[in-house]
Amino acid sequence: MQAIERYTEPLDWITIIFIICFILIVIVRNLYTNRFNEFLSILTSNKFMLFRGKENNAFHGFNILLFSVNALSISVLIFWLYKYYTNPAPADYILIYIRILTAYVCFILLKFGVEKIISNIFNIDKVIDIYLFQKLSYRNFISLLVFPLTLLLIYTFNISDMWVYGMVGFILFANLTGIFNIFKQYQKLISGHWFYFILYLCALEIAPYFILYKLITVY
Repeated sequence: MQAIERYTEPLDWITIIFIICFILIVIVRNLYTNRFNEFLSILTSNKFMLFRGKENNAFHGFNILLFSVNALSISVLIFWLYKYYTNPAPADYILIYIRILTAYVCFILLKFGVEKIISNIFNIDKVIDIYLFQKLSYRNFISLLVFPLTLLLIYTFNISDMWVYGMVGFILFANLTGIFNIFKQYQKLISGHWFYFILYLCALEIAPYFILYKLITVY
């Protein structure tokens, strides 16, 4: 029997990124033990959202570290999906990843900044600050759920359309569930200002992703 050489793409740089993510998670776990334990029970208890949300500090060290994990790991997943559909040259992998990471962070921060500006204009800073904190917390939690799935996708299974649709569907469902849970807390406020709520939903929650999709499909 003749041996067949198997070509495998180098994943050292992705491995380094995952190691950095693990280190960041360990740092968060040790620096903010109580906060982290409350954060892990976010789906079964409102304790984290109720008590930590009152601090109105989205730029707390805990949130920044977890957002770093979010950005690094989600960007790897986006890169892997991009690689699956476009098959770029291996020499361009790192550059493409850096571009994806930069675009992802800039998009999130820009959207965050616009929402803060609008809340200041309409003098609803307190409500929006809590909302942004809760939304960031849900998305950081979702990134932790997606993290092991990304590891399996890259190191264990061969990627396929089924995996892509399943992963994207899971992320969309998780995000929609988080936003629904947040909106449910403000249903009395929303019911009294439903027009502004629909305007906000269309302008700041749907339109940015639609524009981003159009930009991606065009280029």
